[in-house]
Amino acid sequence: MLEQYDLHNLMVIDIETVPQYSSHDQVPEHLQKLWERKSQNIRKDESAEDYYKSAGIWAEFGKIICISVGIFTSGKDAGLRVKSFAGHDEKDLLSRFSALLISQPSNLVLCAHNGKEFDFPYICRRLLINGLPFPPQLQIAGKKPWEVVHLDTMELWKFGDYKNYTSLNLLTAIFDIPTPKDDIDGSMVGDVYWNLKQLDRICTYCQKDVVATAQLLRRYRGEELIKDELITLIGQ
Repeated sequence: MLEQYDLHNLMVIDIETVPQYSSHDQVPEHLQKLWERKSQNIRKDESAEDYYKSAGIWAEFGKIICISVGIFTSGKDAGLRVKSFAGHDEKDLLSRFSALLISQPSNLVLCAHNGKEFDFPYICRRLLINGLPFPPQLQIAGKKPWEVVHLDTMELWKFGDYKNYTSLNLLTAIFDIPTPKDDIDGSMVGDVYWNLKQLDRICTYCQKDVVATAQLLRRYRGEELIKDELITLIGQ
């Protein structure tokens, strides 16, 4: 499976997002009303104020604070090199990430877990909101489906079955991919960012997901996992 892809022309990515404001009462009044309307069908018994902690999953009400990328390295012992783009200034973060993509081949394949539903469209929407141009790998308008060079490890696992969501954690478990024990999960990112002010901790969590996705790709291809000593993590 996936033998047709050259891993050295593929970039694994993962993003971490948070609500744009630290709390609901900091949100401008006109956006509060729009947030209440946007979230009314999914917050069940929670008020719009209480549910605002989940606002980061919508590009209209959230922002990106970290993008981690992984590149497969070549040589005698093929490995993985992981770098993060993180910061409080989303426009600067996106500009640096875009510059990296622009420096790569236009046919570079982007891969993420649930990337087609979340990571890729979220990045595109935030680029547009910040007035930034799309790098070629994210320019999908007008392209036929087979011309879009995006891979999604969750979509690949479905094999055409659209009944449910399969988490990265579950797939790493069933494929026996060792993963470090995380001290946070996705639901805690907003609190860790706004209240604990621990962006580095979020970057570490994001990088772990990139490594896990890269290892899952190797399993999909029937290949051995990358050894820990061949995985290089680079900070911001």
